[in-house]
Amino acid sequence: MHVFEKNSTFFDLLSEAVAESIFVINEKQEIVAINKHALKLFGYKENELHGKPLSTVIPDRNHDVYEFFSSAITKKSKILKAKMGKNLFGITQSGVALQLDLNLITFKILDRTYFLALIYDVTEKRKQLTALHINSKAVDAALNGITITDATQEDNPIIFANKAFEKITGYSQKEILDKNCRFLQNEDTNQPGVIAMRNAISKGKSCRVQVRNYRKDGRMYWNEVSINPIKNEKGIITHFVGIQNDITKRKTTEEENRQLIRIFNESDNEIYVFDAISLRFKHVNFGARHNTGYRLREFMKMTPLDLKPNFTEKQFRKLLTPLLKAPGRKTDFETVHKRKDGSTYPVEVHLQSSKVGEQCLMSSVILDITDKREYTHKLEKKVAERTIQLQNALSREKELNELKSKFLSMVSHEFKTPLSAILTSATLVGKYASTDTQEKREKHLNSIISGVHHLTSILDDFLSVERLEKGEDFYKYTNFTLSKVVNEVLYNANLMLKKGQRINYPMNIEEVSICQDEKIMQLILTNLLNNAIKYSPVDTEIDLLIKFWDHSVQFEIIDRGMGIPEKDQKHIFERNFRAGNILTTQGTGIGLSIVKTHAENLGGQVYFNSKENTGSKFTVVFPIPEEPCTDKTQKIN
Repeated sequence: MHVFEKNSTFFDLLSEAVAESIFVINEKQEIVAINKHALKLFGYKENELHGKPLSTVIPDRNHDVYEFFSSAITKKSKILKAKMGKNLFGITQSGVALQLDLNLITFKILDRTYFLALIYDVTEKRKQLTALHINSKAVDAALNGITITDATQEDNPIIFANKAFEKITGYSQKEILDKNCRFLQNEDTNQPGVIAMRNAISKGKSCRVQVRNYRKDGRMYWNEVSINPIKNEKGIITHFVGIQNDITKRKTTEEENRQLIRIFNESDNEIYVFDAISLRFKHVNFGARHNTGYRLREFMKMTPLDLKPNFTEKQFRKLLTPLLKAPGRKTDFETVHKRKDGSTYPVEVHLQSSKVGEQCLMSSVILDITDKREYTHKLEKKVAERTIQLQNALSREKELNELKSKFLSMVSHEFKTPLSAILTSATLVGKYASTDTQEKREKHLNSIISGVHHLTSILDDFLSVERLEKGEDFYKYTNFTLSKVVNEVLYNANLMLKKGQRINYPMNIEEVSICQDEKIMQLILTNLLNNAIKYSPVDTEIDLLIKFWDHSVQFEIIDRGMGIPEKDQKHIFERNFRAGNILTTQGTGIGLSIVKTHAENLGGQVYFNSKENTGSKFTVVFPIPEEPCTDKTQKIN
């Protein structure tokens, strides 16, 4: 120790001039010199470490250090160097552990070996590296897509993209890096969201937008993008961080909800939603307010009992009890509604329960059947008259060809079957007089209603054929919203659905207005949808698709039913023709003939694709005139 102290003047000058912590250690691993930076690092005062073993500040558990000492003493080389780090640590006077990097150099003075130790405190550096590693792993494990772009380079290229971004877009890292994010929009670059994002980047601001992006396979998806600028210590933007979230499912759900809300509000029928416990109304559509005369804020203080004078609260709650026990269950009944002005009118009630969280709600669709009852009475008389006419016609037309005879026989069957069912059900209804037979009574009433609807459909077809043949029908062109026609057609079709059947609603038609004959378009869609329901089994879906071209609108009705045999397909639009696989199913064979005639009279066309036991797709195309639509009437030629 004394040898070094006598020759330490140069060391004192040098060690105080450098910024690193320096120790000098002798062969006994004792500290013989230390600079002020080392004293400050380990928390000691001057001379407190002189003569102390090195293990005071660098514990002997740092084996690499002490093994270097041993090997250096035994070797004859004058100078040996070693650089150590990784798990090396030191201890301050207060007991705080430090992570260190250590450079050791041997030197000799008067044949005695000494070690010069340069010590670097890397505690904070390693913490930062660890945090950076953890952050990198976290970013790569995130479910949201994350990108980082370099704002200092031309066109702001992507320099990082995590795995979630690859999964969302379908592109690999190699295909993503060094590109501008705009490649995700393909040619769809004039979206409001894209423009807003472009402006925010040019101004160095944050933004959050929703845009249409396109995956590598070409599929569109909705992307919710959040962009934030990153600045350096001088306040200059160096990077942008983008966070992407695929919200396609959310957008689809929102669109479906908007469709349902629009149908709810625009329906002419009365639709109510009320709490099953308090009975207070939650939602009431325009049809309900219009028909009853109450305003919305008045409804919010009312219950269904305020509209139903024939029910007491006890009776009404008894009616609801089975529905409360089985959410989703339905019940139908007829009663009387009372308007705000005190007048009443007969209604048909369709009631269903549903669960929303812990709340049980009741939805009710109310149909005003005033006209229906009057129409039924007139229809019964009309049916009786037409039956006599048909019977007389059958007796006079025995000499017609086989096709005509087949047609008349089929017509007779089509009327007699529902009339027989109506007569039987009407007779049985009269026998069920007690309250406990209400369910049987309603069953037969529904049978009567179904039979009447069927007869009405047949009569409409016959009348349409007669008018077409005589040239007595007219086409009336008007402007109307496509959603109104579709909603009315689907509403009536839904009443005819078999168990488990469902019609898929077309998308993006709410704001579309076209010029055509609204009544005939509704007739054609109703005919094709009713056929799809009639000839499809239970628990199947029926698709109604609508496509728009430059000057036309196209409807596609797709079912998964029994289909049309190939040998019958060339005759399917002929009047009175019925395919061989549906002869046991009710029908007149004139519906498709009417559809084709009307479509062609309106300048359109109808065609189909079908495979037996697989299903059918009927396509109807209507022209849309280029000039503005003015109400006009055109007689059939």
